[in-house]
Amino acid sequence: MTVRRVGLYPGTFDPVTLGHTDIIKRAVKLVDHLVIGVAENPSKSQVFSRDERIAFLKHETASLAGEGRASIEVTGFDTLLVHFARDIGATVIIRGLRAVSDFEYEFQMVGMNQRLAPKIETVFLMADPRHQAIASRLVKEIASLGGDISHFTSPYIAEALRTRFPQGKPGN
Repeated sequence: MTVRRVGLYPGTFDPVTLGHTDIIKRAVKLVDHLVIGVAENPSKSQVFSRDERIAFLKHETASLAGEGRASIEVTGFDTLLVHFARDIGATVIIRGLRAVSDFEYEFQMVGMNQRLAPKIETVFLMADPRHQAIASRLVKEIASLGGDISHFTSPYIAEALRTRFPQGKPGN
């Protein structure tokens, strides 16, 4: 009997960045099925609705599945992370790390999640050095002020941000 390994990569993805897609590209090599869980975070102000973020991720990941890599599913959730992980049958939660400050937060989360769901492991993937400085919050700020975000997102996402922040266009 073959056991299907289901991984969960959760986040707000507002917007999805090249750092996120880098983690997804590597995560599909580790599991048989990857669920990208798009969360609402009341402590963060989201520029895009959850439905928009789900659509963006589906677009960005369409070419990443198959050819010996995991199948990919993108879905929203609004429950406790470990409850969602159990509901989808995930045995591993995948998290991306950019810097030491990320590790401190993630270290606390792993401890809490392990107490709540000891059978679900957490795996950390370090961001590619080219993407370590990318944070969705900063990408939104740069876009809102008319800066060039082409080094941080795909052209598709960059256009969505330009549409969302038309006042950020230079010359306005």
